[in-house]
Amino acid sequence: MEMNMIGSKIAEARKQLNLSQAELAQRLFISPQAVGKWERGESIPDLITFNRLAKILGVDLNYFSEDFESASHVIQPEISITSRSSEANELVNFSGSNLPDTDFAGIIAHKRKFKGSALGGSDFSKADLTGSLFVASDLRGANFNGANLTDCTFSALDLTDGSFNKTILTRTEFSKSSLERVKFTDAKLIGAKLTKADLRTTIFENCVFEGVDFKYSDLSGVCFDRQIFKGVKFHNTALTGASFKGATLQNVSFRAQYALTNKYYRQLKTIHFDGAIMDKLTYAALKGVGVDLSGAIISELN
Repeated sequence: MEMNMIGSKIAEARKQLNLSQAELAQRLFISPQAVGKWERGESIPDLITFNRLAKILGVDLNYFSEDFESASHVIQPEISITSRSSEANELVNFSGSNLPDTDFAGIIAHKRKFKGSALGGSDFSKADLTGSLFVASDLRGANFNGANLTDCTFSALDLTDGSFNKTILTRTEFSKSSLERVKFTDAKLIGAKLTKADLRTTIFENCVFEGVDFKYSDLSGVCFDRQIFKGVKFHNTALTGASFKGATLQNVSFRAQYALTNKYYRQLKTIHFDGAIMDKLTYAALKGVGVDLSGAIISELN
């Protein structure tokens, strides 16, 4: 009964300020689903969130009690509706924040900054983080499943054991970072960059790579079997023992910085292409440097 009463009061105050559940959630940096649960009486905010909620809604904390008179509850809101952008700006920079195991699931948070932040184990699943920046932060075990990471930058991070299942990775950049045991599954990487990164234990399963750049990364022993590559660049990339069995390769470039050295030549010969389907130009480029393509299939790829 008490949760239903609190939920009704949150909904009433929110509607008086002409805020949607999503807008209120964004100000609180939580998911819209959490606000919905409060208003349906399925859960209540914690004490810290109650204080923040009261400021945003322009109410006294007593407003949420059963005996409070609702007719005159509204006090001066923390920020007027006409200046919502000012408060949004306050929520842009989370640099230096200590936020391990934080629930960011489902949030809409464009162009946020997380520099030097502790975010290990945090849940960013299904969040829209378009244009956000993650630099020199701890993201070990972070969950980005189903998130929109369009135009996001991940640099100098520890992403060990992170998860990217069905994640939107359009023009997303990963550089100079540890991606140990990170899992990319059922993901489509378009125009993404994974450069100067140690990817030897990174797991790629059922992914599509279009216009992806792996320059200066270490992909030794990585399995790309049965995955799709279009316009991908493996320039100055360590690929010893990498596997592309049954993969589709169209307009894919394997190239050293200046010329094929004996070391790079030997490395290319260790890549497995059994059952790989590739266009004529990709096939010719690899065959021309002595790669064994006896098990590969040439196809007119569109």
